[in-house]
Amino acid sequence: MGSTRRTGRTRSRATAMAACAAALAALTAVPAQAHEPDRRVPHWELKDTDTPETRFRGLAAVSRTTAWVAGTGGTVLRTTDAGATWRNVSPPGAGELQFRDVEAFDARRAVVLAIGEGEASRVYRTDDGGTTWTESFRNTDPKAFYDCLAFFDHRHGLAMSDPVDGKFRILSTGDGGRTWKVLPDEGIPTAQEGEAGFAASGQCLVTSGPKDVWLATGGAARARVLHSADRGRTWTATDTPLPAGDPARGVFALAFRDRTRGLAVGGDYRPDQPSPRAAARTSDGGRTWRPAATPPPAYRSGVAWLPHSHTAALAVGPTGTDLTTNAGRTWRTVDTGSYDTVDCTPDHGCWAAGEKGRVARLEH
Repeated sequence: MGSTRRTGRTRSRATAMAACAAALAALTAVPAQAHEPDRRVPHWELKDTDTPETRFRGLAAVSRTTAWVAGTGGTVLRTTDAGATWRNVSPPGAGELQFRDVEAFDARRAVVLAIGEGEASRVYRTDDGGTTWTESFRNTDPKAFYDCLAFFDHRHGLAMSDPVDGKFRILSTGDGGRTWKVLPDEGIPTAQEGEAGFAASGQCLVTSGPKDVWLATGGAARARVLHSADRGRTWTATDTPLPAGDPARGVFALAFRDRTRGLAVGGDYRPDQPSPRAAARTSDGGRTWRPAATPPPAYRSGVAWLPHSHTAALAVGPTGTDLTTNAGRTWRTVDTGSYDTVDCTPDHGCWAAGEKGRVARLEH
């Protein structure tokens, strides 16, 4: 009986992976400049959020049917029907806040981060699908500016602030975001002059497994990635080949499919500036980074591995979406729509979000 169940699961997983591989092969055939997507192959399909004034840089994909987005004007939306309808679940009184990250555990539980100097940086949590929210953290240090948050599991998570007195500040929770505490900074490398994170996509802080976490930086002489293997208590820093040397340049987003294989994307976010070397990859947990042989053609702010694939990932930015099918060695533009962030789920649900209320799901 148990053997039958295992065989069924194995066949189901193999079928899903085969379908995913076939879909990816088809996606590479999408014309980069096509005005109308070919409905026979995977493509982004916009979902009407009726929020044209909102820019969604925070995105949490729960499944193919459920997703949360967070953005300007203190806006938080949630769908549970694959984007057919969206419920405005914004925290009351948050209209002046800028939400840049959201982490959701399921359709009912989520944590959102508002960014900004001093008390503008806040964290809220909901346990009832956004019907009610609890403010669980408000920054009182005028030197701190929180950019991103990430969770290892339903209980343990971190949030990161730009450097305070020369060190990145790390906030920790052990109860799912209900309470937070600042971790000691003795184990954090000294920040470079001008170094900071980018609150561009909620992906400047990412986790893999129970203890590994990576932090992306820019704005300084070198664009770096910091890594911790003990939930943020001690860190090591590594240079990357991504553009640096200016406050607008650096690593904007990271994605790790396990504790060794990772991708970094970024560049120069100014639309009139080129972004050569806008992507890099690692196979040793971030100890070393290699530039993509063929990088995305422009700045990219979000990146995500496609489900059940060891080699395929998507990168997004204001000028388009790029696909890699060889673990970041080469990238190819497959869509020219504007998105800031992307996230995928194990049930083959991939979502993207960005300016003018744009939210889309990858349709097969």
